[in-house]
Amino acid sequence: MRTFLKLPNGIPSHDTFGRVFAALDPEVFGRCFSSWIAAVSKVTKGSVVAIDGKTLRRSFDTGSEKAAIHMVSAWADGNELVLGQVKTEEKSNEITAIPKLLSMLALSGCIVTIDAMGCQKKIAARIVDCGADYVLSLKGNQGTMAAEVREFFDWAVASKFKDMEHDFMETVEKDHGRLEIRRYWCTSDVGWFEDRDDWSGLLSFGMVESERRIGEEITRERRFYISSLNGRNAKTFAHAVRSHWGIENKLHWVLDVAFREDESRIRKDHSAANFSTLRHIALNLL
Repeated sequence: MRTFLKLPNGIPSHDTFGRVFAALDPEVFGRCFSSWIAAVSKVTKGSVVAIDGKTLRRSFDTGSEKAAIHMVSAWADGNELVLGQVKTEEKSNEITAIPKLLSMLALSGCIVTIDAMGCQKKIAARIVDCGADYVLSLKGNQGTMAAEVREFFDWAVASKFKDMEHDFMETVEKDHGRLEIRRYWCTSDVGWFEDRDDWSGLLSFGMVESERRIGEEITRERRFYISSLNGRNAKTFAHAVRSHWGIENKLHWVLDVAFREDESRIRKDHSAANFSTLRHIALNLL
């Protein structure tokens, strides 16, 4: 520390460190973090940047009626680096936090993936404005859209996509007596969707069917997506969907298990948010 600080009284005490991190403005600290990452790493064209939130479960303070904070992070799967993060007070505030995070990042040429919480018209428009593509998970939070896309794929698969521009690929993985089969469809046939002009850059719909076989037991699940990617490249679509799980497995899981983030009772003022950023710095350095 003496290389950049004058320390006439030696190394600061534990309490001094606590006061510093409680007082630091987490938004400014977060921007410094993003500037550092932008200077030392490059996200290449076609890279998948996954955005998702994580609650710091024990950062609440009952005495001051302070709820646990929620951090929304951007994870570059190819580099395995956190690119930036924004703090919110509740998970529901991800919708307002995501545009702030997008504005902090250089995303030109990337593919941004977000779960159903971020499947919003304004967020899709912001991603396109950044010069990036998007793959957004679709569930029931967009009125009848999810039901319409589900019915469309039911009909399309039954008719074997007759006269439709589409692409398909399948992967098979076997491990510890479990067989995982994933089938990916994407199609540029979006002309039937009445609200397509409200979604900036919308070019395709995608579906993933996951089939798991353990002994005689077989389970299937279907997930649906909207995307600005061309609907004739199932390989790129599949890569984006699979890469999104990196933010859970390589970031959130590591923060909880290796850094024990959910056990941390650091909570005074801004200290919880700032220590979240410090963990991201440590993880990126590693």
